Amino acid sequence: MSELKERLRSDLTAAIKQRETTRTGVLRMALSAIGAEEVSGKESRELSDEEVRAVLSKEVKKRDESAAAFDSAERPDQAASERAEGEILREYLPAQLDDEELARIAGEAVSEVAEEIGDTPGPKQMGQVMKTANAKVAGRAEGGRVAAAVKAELGI
Repeated sequence: MSELKERLRSDLTAAIKQRETTRTGVLRMALSAIGAEEVSGKESRELSDEEVRAVLSKEVKKRDESAAAFDSAERPDQAASERAEGEILREYLPAQLDDEELARIAGEAVSEVAEEIGDTPGPKQMGQVMKTANAKVAGRAEGGRVAAAVKAELGI
C-alpha cells in the first residue's frame, strides 16, 4: 500500500476517534475515490503515491469548482463548506509552486524544446513545451497556470 494512502487511513482513524465529522467525511470520500480508481479499468491495481496525489488533485479541483458555483448561486455557507473540504485535501498534496518558480520552469521547458528542434519554439510547439513543463511541475501547479506560464514564455 502506498505511504500516502496509509497516511489517509491512519488520519481517518484519528478523525473518527476525535469525532471530527468534516475531516472524517472528507477522508472517507478521498479513500473511496482512490478505491474507485484502483478498480477502474480491466484489472484492479494498487495506486502509487503519485497516482493517489492525482486523484486527490481531482477532488480538490471539484471542491474549488463547487465552491465557485455555490458563490454564484449566493449560497455562501455551502461554498465555505466546499472550501473547507478542499483545504483538508490540500494537506496531502505537495506545496504549490509560486508564479516566479513556475515561470522559471516554463523557461527551462522552452529552452529544452528549442534544443530538440534546433529553432525557437512557437505556437505550433506548445504541446511539446507543455509536455516538458508538466513533467517538471509534477502536480505542483494546476494545468491552467502551467499553460499560462508557457504561453507567456512563448510570447503567445
